[in-house]
Amino acid sequence: MKLFKNLLLTSVLILGAMTVNAQSKVAHINTDELVASMPETKLMQEELKKVVQTYDADFKTQTTAMQAKFQKYEKEAPTQTDAENQKRGAEMQELQRKLQLYRQTAQEELQKKEFDLYKPIAEKAQKAIKDVAAAKGFDYVIDSTPGKGLIVYNGTDLMVDVKVELAK
Repeated sequence: MKLFKNLLLTSVLILGAMTVNAQSKVAHINTDELVASMPETKLMQEELKKVVQTYDADFKTQTTAMQAKFQKYEKEAPTQTDAENQKRGAEMQELQRKLQLYRQTAQEELQKKEFDLYKPIAEKAQKAIKDVAAAKGFDYVIDSTPGKGLIVYNGTDLMVDVKVELAK
């Protein structure tokens, strides 16, 4: 009977040890913080700032020209025929429509530019996370960025190791 108890106890310990070894290793990282700390992100922001400044300057130039034309037409309106004033009114509406279209197009192009610049940065960060996770033996890495759905993250934070990997 004593032999049976020892055998049972040994079996439980071996199975318990196997279960512990079979558990997945989980880590977390704040991807927003990681990407924000990358030098490529700072370069992207500088480039986007230049693009925004260019669009703003063009928009202001077009707005100023439209306002000048509008003021000129307002001053000349009493001396013009009704047909000419209607023609000028339609011209001003068309200029406003073009200005709004320019603003919308500029915003769309800016979003596309931001996406095009951000994609390689995100891919580089993703690769570094995968490389560090593989090197450290983690099966899962959860994004601990606030608002990404993670409530508890007491596991290992890979931020320092991934930053070292990116610095290589």
